[in-house]
Amino acid sequence: MSDNGIKSENILEKLNWRYATKSYDPAKKISDSDWATLEESLVLAPSSFGLQPYKYIVVTDPETREKLKPAAWGQPQITDASHLVVFAYKKTLTDADIEHYVDRIVEVRGGSREDLADYENVMKSSAQKAVDGGYIEVWNSRQAYIALGFLLQTAALLGIDATPMEGFDPAQFNEILGLTDYSAVAVAALGYRNAEGDWLANLPKVRFPKEELIVRV
Repeated sequence: MSDNGIKSENILEKLNWRYATKSYDPAKKISDSDWATLEESLVLAPSSFGLQPYKYIVVTDPETREKLKPAAWGQPQITDASHLVVFAYKKTLTDADIEHYVDRIVEVRGGSREDLADYENVMKSSAQKAVDGGYIEVWNSRQAYIALGFLLQTAALLGIDATPMEGFDPAQFNEILGLTDYSAVAVAALGYRNAEGDWLANLPKVRFPKEELIVRV
């Protein structure tokens, strides 16, 4: 058992329970309190420097979800799940983005901007290097995937099903959602499984043994 009272076996039980749900029960909805927890898990997810170069679009409008469905090759999770989150990364990072984050640090922690000048310059230099090197979109999109992992694990611990999805056309999603400075990179459907209608629900989880995956040096 960890110091915070969460038992290791309970965590592993939940992680073994979860799977990429293929069929959701449209009648079962996530409670407001559980959804608030899931949203907070997105806010609390770590990112490089803490810059959070992404947005989470929670799609609640049924008509919008119907429009998104064809752009996700007709996958029913888009419309049947209780909630749908689109992860969209920022296409670039500017000095203004860094300055906005430094303002937030001062707001939350106190102190002065002058005390953070060196850190601010390091962040600006790293961001500019990524922009000049042509990999800023890769860098930012990877941060969004960290948040996706946080959401999936939090959902599992709450007993909520979730499906990470990359099977969609980002350009169409961007157009439907009006994204310009950001681009969709991943989707998560969340809700409660329709076990009887999901061929994957009762199959054993397939993973390579840890001896093949974990290298100790």
